[in-house]
Amino acid sequence: MPAAPLIAQDVHRTYHLGGHDLPVLKGVNVEVAAGERVFLCGQSGAGKTTLLYVLGGLEKPTQGDVLVQGQSLYQGPAKARALARNRTMGFVFQHYFLLPELTALENVMLPAMIGGRNAETRARELLDRVGLTPRLNHLPTELSGGEQQRVAIARALINDPGILYADEPTGNLDASTGTGVMDMLMGVVEESRKTLVVVTHDQQLAKRGDRRLLLKEGALIEG
Repeated sequence: MPAAPLIAQDVHRTYHLGGHDLPVLKGVNVEVAAGERVFLCGQSGAGKTTLLYVLGGLEKPTQGDVLVQGQSLYQGPAKARALARNRTMGFVFQHYFLLPELTALENVMLPAMIGGRNAETRARELLDRVGLTPRLNHLPTELSGGEQQRVAIARALINDPGILYADEPTGNLDASTGTGVMDMLMGVVEESRKTLVVVTHDQQLAKRGDRRLLLKEGALIEG
């Protein structure tokens, strides 16, 4: 049986603030199956985003490791980790993080360009998939919040990653727009059989996943 595409092994993350240690993650262990949709919940400040960043290779744990498709994220060089992020993961953030000087189309193409590929055709297909063909030449400032998040989702999919990470993807959107964005994200994930990890404080939203995990006192428990 192949290994789970995402495994956290005894992950700890401690911050050093003002001469004091602040442990946020205290021995997190989790396996996420291929195609599984997992929602990470917990109180504000519980470390949900920290865990997401560690799982996604964006923040090195103080102790422990993360395996992605059987390969360690943190035992090798930073360059290998960056390559793994680009090829096997996609990210959707609460604040979109679109480059303001690039059009929607160019923002979607960017991760592929970093990997040395021209993916304009695929970028156009993805923008059509998220309903933004009429807006592909618009700058982020010319798009609504919901439209910007749809661009961010298309960008996350450009390299056809196996795993998608979403950090409070509806946090900056009103309820109606947020529901539409999540409907679209869940549809894309199901259609392309992606593994999805979502951080959210919204309990109703968390019910849409296959599994809900609660981060409490630095450890994960089934919710």
